[in-house]
Amino acid sequence: MAASSALSSPALLSNNRSPPSCGSVRCSMSSSPALIATPRSSRLRFTIPERRSLVVKSTVGEVSFREPETSGMESLKLKLLSVVSGLNRGLVASVDDLQSAEAAAKLLEAAGGPVDLTNDLDKLQGKWRLLYSSAFSSRSLGGSRPGLPTGRLIPVTLGQVFQRIDVFSKDFDNIAQVEIGAPWPFPPLEATATLAHKFELLGTCKIKITFEKTTVKTSGNLAQIPPFEIPRLPDSFRPPSNPGTGDFEVTYVDENMRITRGDRGELRVFVIA
Repeated sequence: MAASSALSSPALLSNNRSPPSCGSVRCSMSSSPALIATPRSSRLRFTIPERRSLVVKSTVGEVSFREPETSGMESLKLKLLSVVSGLNRGLVASVDDLQSAEAAAKLLEAAGGPVDLTNDLDKLQGKWRLLYSSAFSSRSLGGSRPGLPTGRLIPVTLGQVFQRIDVFSKDFDNIAQVEIGAPWPFPPLEATATLAHKFELLGTCKIKITFEKTTVKTSGNLAQIPPFEIPRLPDSFRPPSNPGTGDFEVTYVDENMRITRGDRGELRVFVIA
């Protein structure tokens, strides 16, 4: 996601009317493979109220959509959400899950048509929650890019992941909540890492981000520690795979969902937070 750096469980349908069966929902940032402790996923609940709005609930949050006159796009969005919502941001995605997510995303991208942000950059404004990243299937926090230093002796549990975008200041922050295990009897370290970037629009839908700094704020038992910055490696020591810049294309965006494809093929799905 950043240049430096978002089991099976049956779906439950509840409604006053009897909706058609939706089958089951598969429930299942960059460095070398690492041990990742993933939280248990819970059941998903899909609700279609009488006023024709759609709500998707899971452990990573709640997403609501108001159904327009034609439900074609909303059906495609629901299909994509059904595929990715139980995959723990992609950390437990199997090969079949990756293929299903790719197919569902392509259907929505094709229906939405080409994205042109030239005069609509404000569509990116806000804080977006990561629902799925195909890069996380590598079982590390960075996929194909160097990320948080993890290893077999340092189990890491990934919490919520956000992108905070300000189209006026051109700030682009990747925010990740993590819990790092510690040997007994020490408690785990809970922290939020914010990777600050600046961004620019290239062409109609490509976004280039340039890394500036990483800030860490501890929480839990160490919440009293003030935020601190992690020193940036000099460019001469930076590995070729982590040049400090990156880019991705926005392939679908509306008021509450965004799909991006990274410069290394990563598929990511976000919803507005």
